[in-house]
Amino acid sequence: MRVTVTDIKQQDLTTPSPSPQRWWALPVVSLAQLMVVLDATIVNIALPSAQQDLGMSDANRHWVITAYALAFGGLLLVGGRVCGALGHRRSFVLGLVGFAAASAVGGAANSSGVLFAARAGQGVFAALLAPAALSLLILTFTDGRERGKAFGVFAGVGAGGAALGVVAGGLLTEYADWRWCLYINVPMAAITLLGVPFVMRDRPSGTLRHLDLPGVLLSVTGLVCLVYGFTQAEPHGWGDPKVLALLLGGLLLLSLFVVVEARTSHPLLPLRILVHRTRGTAFASVCVMFVAMFGFYLFVSYYTQTILGYSPVKAGMTLLVNAVCTTIGAMVIAGRLTGRVPPNVLIAGSLLSSALGMLVLTQLEVDSANVFALYLTPSMILTGLGLGCLLAAATNLATAELGYADAGVASAAYNTVQQVGAAFGTALLNSIATSVTGAYLKDHGRGRDAVNAGTVHGYTVALWVAFGVLVAGALAVVLLGRGRSGDAEPGVSVASSQ
Repeated sequence: MRVTVTDIKQQDLTTPSPSPQRWWALPVVSLAQLMVVLDATIVNIALPSAQQDLGMSDANRHWVITAYALAFGGLLLVGGRVCGALGHRRSFVLGLVGFAAASAVGGAANSSGVLFAARAGQGVFAALLAPAALSLLILTFTDGRERGKAFGVFAGVGAGGAALGVVAGGLLTEYADWRWCLYINVPMAAITLLGVPFVMRDRPSGTLRHLDLPGVLLSVTGLVCLVYGFTQAEPHGWGDPKVLALLLGGLLLLSLFVVVEARTSHPLLPLRILVHRTRGTAFASVCVMFVAMFGFYLFVSYYTQTILGYSPVKAGMTLLVNAVCTTIGAMVIAGRLTGRVPPNVLIAGSLLSSALGMLVLTQLEVDSANVFALYLTPSMILTGLGLGCLLAAATNLATAELGYADAGVASAAYNTVQQVGAAFGTALLNSIATSVTGAYLKDHGRGRDAVNAGTVHGYTVALWVAFGVLVAGALAVVLLGRGRSGDAEPGVSVASSQ
């Protein structure tokens, strides 16, 4: 049999034979993913206590959340490239240690500046840890059926972590101290490190000698401008000059980034990863889901506490229903349907399930009877099942048949899409709710009943928008899924052409 140079190149990029201990690696990388997702929401409920303890001003308190989001979202693409250069397992360990160290510094912070810096440090190491964890999963599970099961577990843990973070934040703040919302990462990281021997060893798949510096600068500054612009849109309004400058500047920088990546010989993000029809559909569907769901989480948290008078712990327990259903959707339902149902049908159905959950909550009123049984519980179930099923299916599609060369950067791009969607959705839906409530109060006065009614009216209008976004996304997925059979998957052979 004749062996060609192309064959050798392709063999170099293929994954190794499956390890008999591969299933032990799944809980290890899933726990790391849980840490990253938890820290996006766990400090939200703890923020008032931290503000009082450290003397933060109202104008600066948002940096506890924003610092993490900016560092994480802005550096993900760079983190994906570093993973390839260092090796995914080595990057995984480095990310774990750094994340735990930054968490310990944040928990011990005696000033707001130290806490802000620690949260930024968490984001930096999360930008390395998240793509490393997903890349290890990609390279460990190469069989299609096994991969579907593994991604179901991974997606369930990750998706449920967003809601679980609110629950954990409420419990730790009320029964321990807000600082434990950060300290909790230290024992979690230690447990994960103990499981590292079960994670497959890999070799570096690239080098930083030819690092695309223009691409790095454009992607980091563009993503930071975009994410920061979204965070500032809610307090200042979309028409604020600063917000407009950030958003337009971010879009311009990212447009230049695309131009640079199309022309450079060693791109930070090979455009074939994004423009492929199947992978692009997966990325878009996840972005749409995160736009709707993060606004949804915010409204449920505020509605249960400000309108229903729930304690932070009770409000968090309401979202726990969503977290459990998300896990069931990812690990059970998606696991059984993968391979039996076309992926675009499963993704579209998931988006519609979450849309129905949003639709249920649009019927809320201030004096709704049996609100938990008739509205909150059905909504938590439908949105949770939809989110879990979608993430399991989309994660599999977005990372299918990737070799060493593309695993890290594709994983980073997938996480970046989630971060941008979450930031945009929170800002957009919250600003809609705020403006609708403000208009309502102008017409009905500012008495207590009017404030409650106006607040709920703002939430329901924003949820109608979220419903529309999800339905439009489902229709787009169905249309894009037609005639896809001839679209070659960008597998190892494509990767070798870099």
